[in-house]
Amino acid sequence: MVKTINTSGKKKTAIARASIKKGTGKVRVNSIPIELVEPESSRLKMLDPFDIAEDKLRDKIDITVKVNGGGYSGQADAVRTAIARALVEFTEDIELRDLYMAIDRTLLVNDVRQRESKKWGGPGARARFQKSYR
Repeated sequence: MVKTINTSGKKKTAIARASIKKGTGKVRVNSIPIELVEPESSRLKMLDPFDIAEDKLRDKIDITVKVNGGGYSGQADAVRTAIARALVEFTEDIELRDLYMAIDRTLLVNDVRQRESKKWGGPGARARFQKSYR
């Protein structure tokens, strides 16, 4: 039986679902190899969990991530969280979990902040239209 683990990550309105199993080192995001993901800043952010773990597992596992919602930056953060959670759960390595938490808590914990909605009487959530008395 093949051990498969499913995890998820969220950032703003982006939701990423990762599936991890033993394999040959393929990491795909929305059916695209992670090496081809654009822009480069998003790709580097998605690869953070592997950089921190020093690529111990990279060639022994396959990870498939499906992400939707949000923009490219939010999606990158969601994918990053999903991959890090999958690695920790797959390896059952407490030291790796502690390392992720020490470096950046958002690797394992979702960022729950959301955009505040716009209200009437102004151009944004809190800002108000200016008045002129001349």
